[in-house]
This record gives sequence, structure tokens and C-alpha cells, in this order.
Amino acid sequence: MIQEWPTADGFWIPWIVAKDKGFYKKEGIDLDIMAPPNTSATMQYLGTGRADLAFGTSVDVVTSASKGVPVVSIARYGEANNWGLMTSTGTPINPASLKGKKIGTYTDSWSAAQLQIMLANVGLKLSDVTLVTASDDTVPLLVQKKVDAITGVTNAEGSELTSLGQKYSVALAKNYGAPNAPVFSLAANSSWLSKNPALAKKFLKATIEGMNYARSHPTYAVSRFLKDYPKAETKAFATLQWKDTAPLLGTAGKTLTASDLTQTNAAWTDIVDAAAKYKVIDKAGKVSSYYTNSALQK
Repeated sequence: MIQEWPTADGFWIPWIVAKDKGFYKKEGIDLDIMAPPNTSATMQYLGTGRADLAFGTSVDVVTSASKGVPVVSIARYGEANNWGLMTSTGTPINPASLKGKKIGTYTDSWSAAQLQIMLANVGLKLSDVTLVTASDDTVPLLVQKKVDAITGVTNAEGSELTSLGQKYSVALAKNYGAPNAPVFSLAANSSWLSKNPALAKKFLKATIEGMNYARSHPTYAVSRFLKDYPKAETKAFATLQWKDTAPLLGTAGKTLTASDLTQTNAAWTDIVDAAAKYKVIDKAGKVSSYYTNSALQK
């Protein structure tokens, strides 16, 4: 399973916990959790078969699949779009005011697409701003005042800023033309999925068990994550990130089921339409070609 980021983060906690507690083993799965060399390599690994499964962004699935790469989303991770432009200002910044300014960002398709959409919504282009690319973390760029804003999600960059005692505000992309669809998804290599439908179902079953256990035992979940990746995040950051992420997976206090990971045609239509409208992809395919709920069905 290839991840979305070259350095470990708290989003991985559900499968780290599921592996440690033996949930995958119970389903006959020996899961190898791999980190990509950079933020744009996840779909390359998945599409070429170097990975069977992936944790990535929905836009990365769309951009890759639209180019003929054999990838498909099999479950959503979260319920809405909490990505945006973060600043040290007291109130969310109007993207229009960023003309000629510096923005810290990444090389993944999601960041590029969302930023492009936000800027286009206020009459700007990517060429109207200066992009400062971070390999794995934009937060230091903002803290050190090397940029005027950074791209990120509230339960990653936002959690990190809070853990550092830094006040921030975020202009959410969904308020500037971007679809209010889940940022992340669990994806599969299409060829692998067609040959292993039962195994994919077992993977998601064990993953949901991991999500539920991690939500019920947050202290253990964070400790287990830091045991595997002691240099990935501070304890304060990891604790806050999981605290911020867990409720986004489904109603707090409620046991998650397959329905909490089930994808909707409406959400994927919004993603595909926005990607086509803003030329993130050359041509949109059938919405149903980008996702499937088959591995969530009994």
C-alpha cells in the first residue's frame, strides 16, 4: 500500500493500528505500508503495479485515470473538502489579495488543482503568484514568514500550526469554486482489483476495524504511530492531528461501517466537472470510471 506523502503522518493511523492489532492478518493480508519518494509519485506506483493499493487524493485519481493510468478509488477517507489557503492573518484571506505574493505548496495534483480553481474564481492565474514548493511540509515556510500563505488541510497543516502555538486562519477552497468532496480516498490498481475483488473487500473490512479501534483508543493509536515513525511528527502534533481527523471519518462516538466509506456519484461528478472546467484534465471520462463501491459491498 503506497501512501500519499514521503514522510509519515497521522492519516496513516488506521492501517498502522489494523496491522498491529492483527486485523489484516486475520483476513489473510500481510500489508506492506510504503512511502513514496515524493508527493507526486503515489499514482505512478499504483498505476505501474509497484503497489496494489494506495492512500491518495481524489484529484490524483482523476488526473491519473484520465490519462489512462489503471487506478480507481475504492473508498472515501473523510466526508468533505477541508483544504484551503492558510495565513497568519486573523481572518481568512481573500485569494484575490495574493496577486504578486508567495504561496507555499506541494507537487501533488490535488494542491495544484485546488489552488488553480481558487485563483480562477477571483480572476487570477497561477502565473499571478509565486509558488514556493515544499518537499513535505509547508508549515515552516509560513512560520518563518518566507511565504504569504500556504496550501493545506485543517487536520494536517492546521493541526501542526496549532501544535506549535501558531494562530492561523484558512480560506477554504470549497468557498471559492472547488467541489466540496472528500480530499482523500483509498484507491486500487484496476488490474489488481479485477483479479482480487474478495481480497479488496477483506482489506477494507480490516481497515474499518482499524479506524474504529483507533477512534476508541486514541492514546494507543498515536503511540503506535510514533513507535513506527518516531521522527515523523511531535507527539503534540500527532495527537492533535488524529483528534482532528477521527471525527472527519464519521459521526463521533458512532461505530464506523462500510457506509461511512461509501462514495457518491454526486461528489465524484463535482470533482470531475471541476477538473474539466479548469483544464486540470483534458477530457472527462464517465464518472463511474473513477470510483467503485464494489469492495465495500457484502
